[in-house]
Amino acid sequence: MPRLDTLSLAAARRIALAAQGFGGAKPAPLNWGHLARNLERIGLHQIDSVNVLARAHYLPAFSRLGAYDRPLLDRAAWGPKGKRRLFEYWAHEASLLPLTLHPLLRWRMAEADRGERGWTRLKAFAHERRPEAEAILARIRAEGPMAASDFEHGKSRSGWWEWGETKQALEFLFWAGHIGTATRRGNFERVYDLTERVIPADTLNRPTPEPAEARQRLVEIAARALGVATALDLRDYFRLKPHEAGPAIEALVEAGTLVPLTVEGWRQPALLHAEARRPRRIEGQALLAPFDPLIWERARTERLFGFRYRIEIYTPAEKRTHGYYVLPFLMDEALVARVDLKADRQAGRLLVQNIHLEPGAPPDTYERLAVELAAMAGWLGLEGPAQIIR
Repeated sequence: MPRLDTLSLAAARRIALAAQGFGGAKPAPLNWGHLARNLERIGLHQIDSVNVLARAHYLPAFSRLGAYDRPLLDRAAWGPKGKRRLFEYWAHEASLLPLTLHPLLRWRMAEADRGERGWTRLKAFAHERRPEAEAILARIRAEGPMAASDFEHGKSRSGWWEWGETKQALEFLFWAGHIGTATRRGNFERVYDLTERVIPADTLNRPTPEPAEARQRLVEIAARALGVATALDLRDYFRLKPHEAGPAIEALVEAGTLVPLTVEGWRQPALLHAEARRPRRIEGQALLAPFDPLIWERARTERLFGFRYRIEIYTPAEKRTHGYYVLPFLMDEALVARVDLKADRQAGRLLVQNIHLEPGAPPDTYERLAVELAAMAGWLGLEGPAQIIR
């Protein structure tokens, strides 16, 4: 076995930040091309329903590029079929992905259709409850895009499903690739339609790679997005199982795409993407969503930054340590603070509810944080905080 090279933790951190798109100049004005290149770099935007500040899928692009027109992303995801550039599917969690990744996830859809993947309660719709799912699919085919709540009003006509069961059947059909997200409605409720009416024909007509090839390409995308990573990090990016990611990693090492090495302080072996940038420094600042791909794998965040991060949305208020919707603050090459933010849309203000500095945070942390908060407030159309309480 060849000798493994060693990478310092500081170098690994810079490689990871550069791979995620941090440290470069923020372009202005921003257009769809900038957003597309950023999304191609990181592979996906995770979707989450919490809207206390802004929907999670909007934030990674702002963190890396600065203020952009959010309707650009909306149109790319849920606009007219012929102009779509993104689609929704289960990738990391619920995610927005470039259409180029659709063929790479068809093996996962096929597994779900056979009842081999997805939540346990959904698998019944691949087998004994298949007729119920097929009936829902037929109704969408006949009536057009529908949300789960639309079936609630039609219950008396069908007499088959409680609302929860309807949603489960819809999610099975979504997992299995029979339907996609046509749009989002009101409180961000997913509206489903037939896949062929959601995904552009040129995407559907692209060849479907063999599962092993598709998984290898997903691992390569993850490796490029992470820069340097453990095998577990690579698996987690697209939620691959060990037997799915293992052969893909081995093939990429054999091809020279992934370079085995050790990182100072890491217990597990690391893998470096052969084309990863190795900058001497990273400069800039950003507020990071809890579901940003730089930090969504909490163990990796702790390994890279010495920063233990847990989201406390589901923790009772009196037991929270840092706040409800806490964004880590990245300053140059370190996570230096935690900021609990809320968009008070009725008052038109960005509220800073708490700030916790990390040990060793630089003296200018508050000053640079104030700049980023003002930029975020402007982007969200809110009045920024008059001052930061120290």
